[in-house]
Amino acid sequence: MTDGDRWRLPVVAAPQGGAAGLGAARRPAGRVEQAPRRVSDATTEPAWLRRVLIAVALAFLTVFLFVPLIAVFVEALKKGVDVYLAAISEPDAVSAIKLTLLAAAISVPLNLVFGIAAAWSIAKFDFRGKNLLLTFIDLPFSVSPVIAGLIFVLVFGLQGWLGEWLRDHDLKIIFALPGIVIATIFITFPFIGRELIPLMQAQGTEQEEAARVLGAGGWQIFRRITLPNVKWALLYGVILCNARAMGEFGAVSVVSGHIRGQTNTMPLHIEILYNEYQFAAAFAVASLLAGLALVTLALKYFVERRVAATGLAATGARP
Repeated sequence: MTDGDRWRLPVVAAPQGGAAGLGAARRPAGRVEQAPRRVSDATTEPAWLRRVLIAVALAFLTVFLFVPLIAVFVEALKKGVDVYLAAISEPDAVSAIKLTLLAAAISVPLNLVFGIAAAWSIAKFDFRGKNLLLTFIDLPFSVSPVIAGLIFVLVFGLQGWLGEWLRDHDLKIIFALPGIVIATIFITFPFIGRELIPLMQAQGTEQEEAARVLGAGGWQIFRRITLPNVKWALLYGVILCNARAMGEFGAVSVVSGHIRGQTNTMPLHIEILYNEYQFAAAFAVASLLAGLALVTLALKYFVERRVAATGLAATGARP
């Protein structure tokens, strides 16, 4: 044997089937590979328990959601289409519809500006008081809407802190449109910010920093990088904010004064009609709110899927 033959390694033929054959050659004899378990089979609960839980959830939704929703439309059309159309075309009802849409049209854009500013500052910058700002954003979730309305009455009412100054300048906040808008803004301002903050934090600041290094300005970075990355979450927050603005009752009830045809929104108008035993008219106006809720639900479902896809893309995960 020569020195070259001494250092020459023996050549072993690869198993048939390429990589699959190589893997088979490495398996211990008698061992059978099992297919990966499906996600639906990953839990150890028996099938009957899963069926019971699903049945309980469906029963709960049927009793507390589907049946009341169907009842609203049934009662609204119970006396015929003519009575229904007359109820929603009544001057007071038209005024309530216009006031509701106007309050939402004013409060939602203002909350949009606040939500974007708050989310951008919290997710993209480090500063003292960040946690305190997050706590303040969640404040309307923990304060009763009625208490919020009373707070605004104490501040802007005739006997409130600013009442004398407002009276001297012939300005009216409470029992007028400004009070309704202020109460609506307070109740709804967390929705947009709370949708944007987690997504912006998950995306990080790498793209903005890279654009800054390349010479882009702050507004250009926001318009071309930050905003496109959060557009679906932004739309989702706007939908939720608008739905809550149109359906708000507690805070608006306190600051509106229930002046029929002037400061009554749709929920307040429904309450008045129901207290006056005008059930058909009350359910007719309520069906409009229910219809808006169904449209909002459909938009929410569509946008929610896009938000989920955007969040997965931001974290690099697969759907």
